[in-house]
Amino acid sequence: MFEALADRLESAWTKLRGQDKITESNVEAAIREVRRALLEADVNLQVVKDFVAEVQEKALGADVIKGLRPDQVFVKVVHDQLVEVMGSANAPLASPDTPPAVVLMAGLQGTGKTTATAKLALYLRKENRKALMVATDVYRPAAVDQLITLGKQIDVPVFEMGTQANPVEIARRGVERGRELGVDVVLIDTAGRLQIDQSMMAELAQIKETVQPHETLLVVDAMTGQEAANLTRTFHEQIGITGAILTKMDGDARGGAALSVRRISGQPIKFVGVGEKVEALQPFYPDRMASRILGMGDVLTLVEKAQEEFDLADAEKMQEKILEAKFDFNDFLKQMRFLKNMGSLGSVIKLIPGLNKISSEQLEQGESQLKRAESMISSMTKAERRNPDLLSSSPSRRQRVAKGSGHSERDVSKLVSDFQRMRAMMQQMGQYGGLPGMPGMGMPGMGGMPGMGTGRPQPGWGNPGAAKKKKKTNKRKGFGDL
Repeated sequence: MFEALADRLESAWTKLRGQDKITESNVEAAIREVRRALLEADVNLQVVKDFVAEVQEKALGADVIKGLRPDQVFVKVVHDQLVEVMGSANAPLASPDTPPAVVLMAGLQGTGKTTATAKLALYLRKENRKALMVATDVYRPAAVDQLITLGKQIDVPVFEMGTQANPVEIARRGVERGRELGVDVVLIDTAGRLQIDQSMMAELAQIKETVQPHETLLVVDAMTGQEAANLTRTFHEQIGITGAILTKMDGDARGGAALSVRRISGQPIKFVGVGEKVEALQPFYPDRMASRILGMGDVLTLVEKAQEEFDLADAEKMQEKILEAKFDFNDFLKQMRFLKNMGSLGSVIKLIPGLNKISSEQLEQGESQLKRAESMISSMTKAERRNPDLLSSSPSRRQRVAKGSGHSERDVSKLVSDFQRMRAMMQQMGQYGGLPGMPGMGMPGMGGMPGMGTGRPQPGWGNPGAAKKKKKTNKRKGFGDL
């Protein structure tokens, strides 16, 4: 997401490179690029005008302290303004003193409202909060069945009364059921329409009056751009909402919705959907999103993703193996699956600072290379996975693995040699106190992607002496492609 906006904004910084200070004359060209970037990103026109005016004022008043360049100061000004426009801080779900918290899910058809309800239920479950989903959409064909199916998939109960009951009564009975079950949150999936109409609004208002929700969240499609902000404002004026969930953020290269919703509607974005999978829901943090827009990555979200799949005991065992050079193909396979569980390769890579320039083609190539590596490892015997040296010393074993995986012996030989170099590099990183066991670091087959699979510890990893050590010990070539 935000690829187009990020690329355009970067051209703004170049307008100030080579300057020794920020002046009214040299900042004008940069401001013009920022304005163009936001308009192309489908940000609301009034938001663009206010944003540009505030950035220009703050940039001209900013001091360029020793050690910083004017373009770096300008980036900081734009970053801070992006954070302010998107809401300054994360707005968490309400937690009433007496549970359950009642959350009303509203929105138009096609925005992914029912799926967003299930995604939020799973998010709450991961937070150790029990949830109950209530199916009140009796109009859309199979809407109730869809919620029931999703509930079974994520192991969250669903309350429903079929498609003949009154939605208001279903909602009321659902909240009562939530109290009986002792859940923490009741999520009410309401009916949507192809467009805003009075019957939908009247029914929604009646449900809200009956159940008195603590949160009324509007689910909107991020790909509708500034229209998402206008829709949020309309719903808020007629119904009264407490926040929004932006879906399909992974498919939105522009970012106009994220930049417009808070400023136009006055209501915060609380969550964003970043994929089709039911796990693909993230709390919305304006500061993290601003960093992504500016190509700075999002380390905190990356760490949180890793912690969901992270096992401390496994990590300690892995570190011991790395330090003793006993890291084998079984461990490598586990690391690849760990990475897959965190999401697509692209979604993970984009969170790493400095890797925002990786193209979609390179990401597809990386995914393909990892699949090839996995297929070759799957064709190995248990002994070969535990002891890669068996393959390096036996052409007949490599031929058998190649035949079983559908690849050439040359591919298998390349995998084995890359793996052995990676193992040596990871042992070296572990001794420096760097990042042993970090998925993707130096993986065989990732050499075609900038910053991945280089086989070289980078300056700043581990202790201060690591950068100096690198010059003496790392003269190997990169791993290359499989």
